[in-house]
Amino acid sequence: MRCEGSVALVTGAARRVGRAIAIALSEAGCGVAVHYRESAEDARQLVAQLQSAGRRAIAVRGDLADPASPAAIVAEVTQKLGGLDVLVNNAAIFEEDPPDGFAFAHWQRTMQINTLAPAALISAAADSLARSGAGKVINLTDISAERPRKRHVVYCASKAALVSVTRSFARSLAPAVQVNAVAPGIAIFPEAYQEELKRKLIAKVPGQRAGTPEEIGQTVRFLVEHGDYITGQVINVDGGRSIV
Repeated sequence: MRCEGSVALVTGAARRVGRAIAIALSEAGCGVAVHYRESAEDARQLVAQLQSAGRRAIAVRGDLADPASPAAIVAEVTQKLGGLDVLVNNAAIFEEDPPDGFAFAHWQRTMQINTLAPAALISAAADSLARSGAGKVINLTDISAERPRKRHVVYCASKAALVSVTRSFARSLAPAVQVNAVAPGIAIFPEAYQEELKRKLIAKVPGQRAGTPEEIGQTVRFLVEHGDYITGQVINVDGGRSIV
């Protein structure tokens, strides 16, 4: 699709990978809605950066733990930017499972933010995406959807479910909208990770390095600009970790 003049919503876009995705799509010509929950100042600075480059950009706040939030976010974006052509479901939480076993509230919150909210956003945006003529949805999953982590059971389950959401919507929204996923390996380490742990994880990657948020952003941009005949697919961006 032609990005110039189109509108993209990126959830969790104020920092880290989401920020890189928003910048990549803005550089391609998209007007960008920068969604955030708590990072208001980061979102404001990113919007100012994009606007200074001559691009349309707005900040949109929303708590994806609130079931009413997805529809409200889409409504605000379409009202302020005149439509919606690209939806990138990037926002997620990554938390270890409680040490004392199954915790319903933990499962409920993780599934709500990582799986149900993306599905609700797609549903809320479906009409706008279809009207664009070549609408795009890109869900950020994780190679852990296929390679589960023993201390992140619910996180991995939520991302595996999002893969299924991706493929199901790819069928139900075809042919007007293409729905794909990008599955990072190491795109950026959690801030709490120590250097020793980082080295151990990188040693498992055939590419022998961590990835970057910018590499994820460019993969998303490729799917938006050149993915008109790609749908229902998961692209691993992991330096080969998923084949080991």
